[in-house]
Amino acid sequence: MTMATKVITGKCRASFVHIFEPQSINGSDPKYSMSLIIPKSDSKTIGAIKAAIDEAIQNGISGKWGGKRPPNLKLPLRDGDVDREEDEAYQDAYFVNATSLEKPGVVDRKRIPITDPLGVYSGCYVRASINFYPFNVNGNKGVAAGLSNVQFWSDGEPLTSRVRAEDEFDALDVDDDEDFLN
Repeated sequence: MTMATKVITGKCRASFVHIFEPQSINGSDPKYSMSLIIPKSDSKTIGAIKAAIDEAIQNGISGKWGGKRPPNLKLPLRDGDVDREEDEAYQDAYFVNATSLEKPGVVDRKRIPITDPLGVYSGCYVRASINFYPFNVNGNKGVAAGLSNVQFWSDGEPLTSRVRAEDEFDALDVDDDEDFLN
């Protein structure tokens, strides 16, 4: 693994955030994961990701894939306009699904650790440290994105229909207890 396969993204939108508790997908081993939605206008991040993927492909050719580039190689950088055309959040953007068996480090804008699972959520903006690596599993060959660390950048419109409890309820006072008991 070379450092040429590591990318620290620019400002991305977080989606499908599972960075505080690992999730099992279709019965697989539980992993930490998130989808990073990268605006197509962020040519610096997109260029760095493409270069890191190219480096991971070269590592795969010289290692896991027996000296040649396999056909039908699965690549992690996907076009939101094509692969998620029905989802408005992915329009005019690329996305990368990054995973890790180890819990990623999560910090705020000042690099203070975030431990509250609601501190980074689907819809907020982050930057992330991701590493691209070749894989060869059960006949599937490609490049995957490993999630290392996440930094919260700013709040954004949540990508879920869930309403925060503090937005859904009014405050209760002592008189409310009397009304409820009667």
